[in-house]
Amino acid sequence: MKNRVESVDILRGLTIVAMIMVNNPGSWGSIYPPLMHAEWHGLTPTDLVFPFFLYIVGISISYAYKNKPNTWLTYKKITIRSLKLIGLGLFLGWFLPYFPFFKSFESLRFPGVLQRIGVVFFIAAILFLNFDWKKLCAIGLFVLLGYWLFLGFVPLPDGSIPTFDRASNNWANYIDLNVLGNHMWKDDYDPEGLLSTLPAIVTSIIGILIGKVLASKEIKKTQFLLITAAVLLCTGYIWSLWFPLNKALWSSSFVLVTSGWATLILALVYYVTDVKKIEIGTIFKYVGSNAITIFFLSSFIAKTFYLTKIGDNQSIHSWLYQTFYTSWISIDKLASLMYALTVITFYLVLGYIMYKRKIFIKV
Repeated sequence: MKNRVESVDILRGLTIVAMIMVNNPGSWGSIYPPLMHAEWHGLTPTDLVFPFFLYIVGISISYAYKNKPNTWLTYKKITIRSLKLIGLGLFLGWFLPYFPFFKSFESLRFPGVLQRIGVVFFIAAILFLNFDWKKLCAIGLFVLLGYWLFLGFVPLPDGSIPTFDRASNNWANYIDLNVLGNHMWKDDYDPEGLLSTLPAIVTSIIGILIGKVLASKEIKKTQFLLITAAVLLCTGYIWSLWFPLNKALWSSSFVLVTSGWATLILALVYYVTDVKKIEIGTIFKYVGSNAITIFFLSSFIAKTFYLTKIGDNQSIHSWLYQTFYTSWISIDKLASLMYALTVITFYLVLGYIMYKRKIFIKV
């Protein structure tokens, strides 16, 4: 981004670090509650991570495509980048670190984090190129209201009343089960499913609108961000009384509340780094400069460590965890956290080295 906003770079890197942390515990059975997703309805700090990233994708779009012409060449570049993200996500789910190196197609999960980022980026970027901020607001509001009304009030094909429960009698899960079949994360639902991608696009639209605010020379940005955060949080929490906060469904209230928290944190970081010019959190900026690359690499290595066996049929991950953590840390959750912090430290160092050597891998 030209005229880079320090706070956005820092927030992007902080979000990637958080994504790596929650995805790499020493043991999935020993995790402190804040580092776990809500079982179904509800919101934990971990549930904020993915929407934060989609929010930042929107901010990046507003900067990267601000002066891009609305031509087929721009659309081509957007399409190629989107396909790369989707392809990387499918590869992560498909590959095996041993012969035959790829799992059977029948067991391949189609949705995923990178796949959703790719789809959301594609649609949000096209919307940005074709509509002004007023129309983007209208589109976002229409999607959130329509999603709530559809999930909550339109009867299912068998005539049953839909619910927001974790079962096939809610529309999001019903569609995923009937379209994706076995190609899902769980037997009964997928947190990056088809229908729930629609409100996820609104998360990026809100990011686009925030990006326009940050690029403006007329708005008092800190105050505007704080007010916007308050409005989003209040509206979202009130709406959650009727449409519960739910990451798996990516409920409309979830969109507003998570965007509100992202805006609030951005406002605080913006005030400290861009207004007061206090250097803080620079290490996160290094990671954010190669965000997708580092996230992909962390996922690839983690999967390889889990599936590669050494010694007595023990995985690399298990051997490292037992040898260097549980062998001297008696508290299981603390040992698991220390392992995750070690993984984070590795990628912080890697991000620093790549940044200093001017290695920037763009996807």
